[in-house]
Amino acid sequence: MTDRPGPRRELERIRESGGPAAAHAREALGTGSLPDRLRAAILALALARGERSSTCPSDAARALADEWRPLLPRARELARELARAGAVHLTQGDRVLDPDGEWTGPIRIRWHGTG
Repeated sequence: MTDRPGPRRELERIRESGGPAAAHAREALGTGSLPDRLRAAILALALARGERSSTCPSDAARALADEWRPLLPRARELARELARAGAVHLTQGDRVLDPDGEWTGPIRIRWHGTG
């Protein structure tokens, strides 16, 4: 495991836990394509945090790369795709966002329980 705190360490803990999000964490920390790993990181973090908490697209990006900012647009698009599939909800404040809607600004990703 890494010594640094943050999303990477959280993914490593999830992987080692053997819980329901462990398979996603293993994929995220593996050697697959970057989009597949980023999608898996989003799912692992959202599932591990549960329906009462949330994660940010930047958490998934930071878990995979030191230079995470270039990954953020792709993480946001993958979050939209996951929301369209019903795996997660996207939120701003208390409002659930339409994944096909027009929105800007910070979003959160909350596990929906079907992915």
